[in-house]
Amino acid sequence: MAKLVGLVALFAAGLLLAGGLAAIGMTDVTTTETLPVTTTVEETTTAPATTVATTVEQTTTLAPTTATTTSSSSSSSTPTWVWVVLGILAAGVIGLLVALFTGGRGGISGEERQRRLDAAVASWATQGWALESQTPGSAILRRGPDLMVVSIDDHGQINTRPLAGS
Repeated sequence: MAKLVGLVALFAAGLLLAGGLAAIGMTDVTTTETLPVTTTVEETTTAPATTVATTVEQTTTLAPTTATTTSSSSSSSTPTWVWVVLGILAAGVIGLLVALFTGGRGGISGEERQRRLDAAVASWATQGWALESQTPGSAILRRGPDLMVVSIDDHGQINTRPLAGS
């Protein structure tokens, strides 16, 4: 359960960090502009015997242009709260890794050890082994001439080893 809570906390911290980076403006600005231009020129020329009227129509269309605005600065513009969130996230990841790799090395209670030992003995009994004797941390099982010791350590690990028959 603790691993699941740690994983959910790590996921939530990642979402918070992503939202923070989006809030400080880590996006590109793109501007597109199209300008249609139509020009009409009327020209009248008078000659001694001839009158000529000429109409010139010209349409100019500007291609769309894309302007990307980026800025860079040598000083840090990251807000302090982003660094605080990153520090908390790093501490959480380190704590989660330590918890995963140490595996809860604090040990288990005597009652839990006995419960696990009883469950292991019951599992072996379903395979034909009979309980010969039992102490708080171990049990001796017999199947015909074969003897086996089932024990549990302080961390809850079950160990089995054969014994020489009597």
